[in-house]
Amino acid sequence: MKKTVISLAVATSLTLSFTSVQAVTSTNASHHQSSEQKVLKKVNAEKIYQDIAYLSKKPRVAGTESEREAATFVQKRLSKLGYESAVEPFTFTGYTPAASFSLSVNGTSYSPTTFTYSTNGNVTAEIVDGGLGTKDNLANKDVTGKIVLVQRGTITFGEKVLNAAEKGAAAVIIFNNTDGELNGTLGGANDDYIPSLAVTKEEGEKILTSIQKGEKPSGTVKIEGAVVSERTSYNVTATKSSTFKKKGTNDIIVVGAHHDSVAGAPGANDDASGTAMVLELARIFKTLPTDTELRFVTFGAEEVGLLGSEHYVSELSEDEKNRIVGMFNLDMVGSRDAGDLVMNTADGTPNLVTELAQASSTRLNGSPTPFQAGGRSDHVPFAEAGIPAALFIHSPSEPWYHTPEDTLDKISKEKLQDVAEIVGTAIYDRSRPDQQGSSVKKRATFKAPHLYHEQDVK
Repeated sequence: MKKTVISLAVATSLTLSFTSVQAVTSTNASHHQSSEQKVLKKVNAEKIYQDIAYLSKKPRVAGTESEREAATFVQKRLSKLGYESAVEPFTFTGYTPAASFSLSVNGTSYSPTTFTYSTNGNVTAEIVDGGLGTKDNLANKDVTGKIVLVQRGTITFGEKVLNAAEKGAAAVIIFNNTDGELNGTLGGANDDYIPSLAVTKEEGEKILTSIQKGEKPSGTVKIEGAVVSERTSYNVTATKSSTFKKKGTNDIIVVGAHHDSVAGAPGANDDASGTAMVLELARIFKTLPTDTELRFVTFGAEEVGLLGSEHYVSELSEDEKNRIVGMFNLDMVGSRDAGDLVMNTADGTPNLVTELAQASSTRLNGSPTPFQAGGRSDHVPFAEAGIPAALFIHSPSEPWYHTPEDTLDKISKEKLQDVAEIVGTAIYDRSRPDQQGSSVKKRATFKAPHLYHEQDVK
């Protein structure tokens, strides 16, 4: 999941949105307050927390037995709630992490981590400074046959590696731009990748200082046992049909999150928090009368390129795409140390999802949740298909994002409660029986491959 920061554009959108949202909510305040109590009185952060506790016992890497166990847990919980739920498998090109890997610089051993989809190799060469690893950073550097040291940020990990490989580098070391270990993915299998390791900010800066002093440090990058092969991941689905079969709106709202995590990370916040919240919203809406079809979905293989949501959207009929009026994507919604709640849309413009959530947050908290442009989560394939979609996330993200420290003890029940209330009431505002379905302007379809993988994190 990609970290985000609130920009000046967001502040502007917040100001502009507040006026219109305030007008709407003041007109219908008493009616909304009465209907949304049906949701608010049911939201239980403790239930969400307990599901996070189960899911975050260990990493849930896509295509592994641990991910299958997580998908089975979600399916059984949905079935227990009374839904007809299904685990839907799909295949993708997966990666078995290296059996062993190491890094030494001038004979001193370091403690690196590997990237998903890094290739094997044994390289001993001079280490050179590659800046951020952009094409401009490397344009005038001789990196042929050398190990390139680059810092995290600005472009994807995969782009950094490919840029170095294109210039003839033999290996890449990426160092973190914040404290803690760095775990991530290069974004997918690619024959042009070269061996790549990650080190901490402190270790990277130590190597960089040596380079800047003109010491020409020599390093050895060794990666063995990594395997690229076809894997199976899983989406889990459950549907609540309109309570009123003859008077329903024929609309569909999708509520989703991803249940997989990166290697080495238990993923309590990323994204057991979103998965558990989908389960809680499914519980809440099971007994509420609604005139809109609600689909509760958890996706697999988000961390390796939004593959689960991409597969789900690819299987939708044109009729279904036209009927889906909104997709609420919950990703990293419970960290105690992350920033405030924001929404990301793939193109940075408002849609029905952001409008509903802003109206709800204004009624509940006195101000609308801001939105901005952002990708790298499961709302993107829906947006590409012209479906109104938004990501709900706290920004800026916590420093242990994608690390072994993404654990249960850092989850805030207060934040879980807040997000569940905002999203739950927003969904009910559009699906309650007395709310007539209205035509929703669909966006033009587009392709945004740059929104599928991690960009910069800070």
